Amino acid sequence: MLKRQGSSGNVIAAIASFFIPGLGQLTQGRLGSAFFFLIVTVVLWTMTFLSFGLLGWLAGVNHIWSSYNAATWRG
Repeated sequence: MLKRQGSSGNVIAAIASFFIPGLGQLTQGRLGSAFFFLIVTVVLWTMTFLSFGLLGWLAGVNHIWSSYNAATWRG
């Protein structure tokens, strides 16, 4: 679907993945990566809730990592 790094499709996927990790990978047709990022996000936000916010930075790093992964995908 999306062919080259830096294409407008990858930029849209990166923005989508920033807000909901895995959504950008899903729009690119990468079901395995989308499922992985979604599960990691659920686990990290659960850990954040249980630690009263002390581990929230891990969830933020996951959002950025997911966006970077979607933006640099070459297909």
